[in-house]
Order: sequence, then C-alpha cells, then structure tokens
Amino acid sequence: MPVPIKTGTILRNRYQVKKIIGQGGMGCIYLAEDLRLEGRLCAVKEVEYDRALPEEMLTEARNQFEREATVLARLDHPNLPKVSDFFSIRDRDYLVMDYVPGKDLRQMMIEARVKGVFLPEDDVLDWANQLADALKYLHTQEQPIVHRDIKPSNLKITPNGLLKLVDFGLVKMLAPGEVTITVLQGQGTALYTPLEQYGGDSGHTDARSDIYAFGGTLYHLLTNEPPTNVRDRFLSPGNLPRIREINPAVSVRTERAVHWALALHPEDRPKDIEAFRKALFLEDAPNTKPFRANRQPSGFIQKTEKAMLYLAGSLMVISFLLTILHNF
Repeated sequence: MPVPIKTGTILRNRYQVKKIIGQGGMGCIYLAEDLRLEGRLCAVKEVEYDRALPEEMLTEARNQFEREATVLARLDHPNLPKVSDFFSIRDRDYLVMDYVPGKDLRQMMIEARVKGVFLPEDDVLDWANQLADALKYLHTQEQPIVHRDIKPSNLKITPNGLLKLVDFGLVKMLAPGEVTITVLQGQGTALYTPLEQYGGDSGHTDARSDIYAFGGTLYHLLTNEPPTNVRDRFLSPGNLPRIREINPAVSVRTERAVHWALALHPEDRPKDIEAFRKALFLEDAPNTKPFRANRQPSGFIQKTEKAMLYLAGSLMVISFLLTILHNF
C-alpha cells in the first residue's frame, strides 16, 4: 500500500494537500487547494507503480498514463469532472480534476436502508438518465472510452442535483478493431463487474461492460441489496433475485430493463446506452434470456476450462506413474 502524502504538502508548487478523500492499491485521492486560483478546490489522483516491474514495463505504464491523461483532459461534459492537469513526481504520477462536493449514491442508499426505506424510483431514474448522458458521451468519442468501474460510490450528487461520474481510475480507450488498451490498471469492483472483464486485457471489454455495471448499480440503488456476483451467477444460473421480489414498488418496466442490462453474456444485453435508456423510459425491454452454458463470455471462462483440463490430465499422468511404481 502506497504511503500517503502528508497534509500540507504542496505538489508542483501549486496544489496543497488538505486531506485524503479516497485510497486504493495504487495510491490515494487527495482534496487539495489550488494556490494559483484562490478558493479553488480540486481532487488529485495519485498513481504509484509496482517497483518490482521491469524497467521497460514501468516506462510503458508511465507513457500510457500520459496518453490517458491527455485524452481525459480533452473531455468536456456536465456530468463528468473536468481534468485540468497532470504531472509526475519521482515514482508517482498525478491527475488533477475538479473536486465535486455532495454525497455519493452509496451514502444515500445506506442512509435509506438504515431508515428502512428505498430510494424513490423517480430519483433513481433521474440519476440513471444523467449517467446515460455521460456514458453516451464517453462511448461515442472518436476513440470510444469505456469507464469499467460504474458503481454507487463513484456517482456523486451535487447540492443542485447534478450527477457526476467522479472516478476515472479504470477508464479504457477502445482502439480501432475494438481491441482494448488499459488506461489505468484495474479490474473494477466485483459486485458490478461483468464476467468478460475478468478476462483481462484480451479484447473482450466494450461499452456493454459499462451497461452491465450500470444495471448492477441501479439494482443496488432500487433494492438496497447488491447484485449477486457474476461468477456465482455463472455457476448457479437464476440466483439473482428479481428486483420486485425485494422492492415491489418498482415498476415492471424498470425491473425488466435492469435485468436486461445484467445479462451474463454481452450479446444478451442492450447493444448501447441509448437502447438501455429506451428500455428504462420508453418501451419494455425484451424478456431476459437465460444464460446459455455453452457460451463462453470471457477469456476468464476459457482459461478456467483449460486449467481444469490441464489438472485432469496431470492427475491421470500421476496416477499412471504411481501404478507403474507400485507394480515394480
């Protein structure tokens, strides 16, 4: 775990660290004051690399950070915090973006659960519409951008009701031919991560991965219960409770749309954000298709099956050798 920067430290002769507002395996996110613009607060995301990485991999990772930061700095959308600067200090890279005040949706959901109530469906759908705007903007860039970590704690509501998708930690750009290039390393948050995302950077992730996480986020907000982990769902199809079993006040249309987004196989989900939005607001989603076990939704599954075959083969060889030794 990286050692956090001390409060009061000034980065790049400009950003004075006030406190830590987030922490992960690759660094912290700090609330900082911009000393050049009095009164401006910003969020500074820190990336520290594994020191055990070979020199060439470390160089490529840092070059990749610079490429990604340049792309993010060009984005301009009301539901995304503006990235304003990036820089490096020794073995750490930093991304500076607008600080977004307000509660995140995870906090709001927990408060509702403590009170024994659900967040109003109308409010959740309003937030969903705003998130759809942000994702459509990202997905329709000249080089489409996939976020890969949509979840309630990454969605903040400003005091005037504007939703902001605040963490770019796992953004990916889709290169021509839909080959994914990692922007900042990571696998997303397990509760909202689609099965294909466990396949690593082998070209399986696309915009439909964000749609799955979007659906998982809405499921959690509407039920106060997290969606069943995809790996458990793959092993035991049908163990994801329907939304209305938990919260009967949710409309049938919303339930059907969310479960459509949560289909295990990407081809069974809405083809894009607009199709998902249409299912939420304009017309019913198609009946959710059962997961077909003969499909292989990701490199994760293919690797698992190969590993099982190798294990079975190894056990047969060991058994054969033990039989020969016993006969001798």
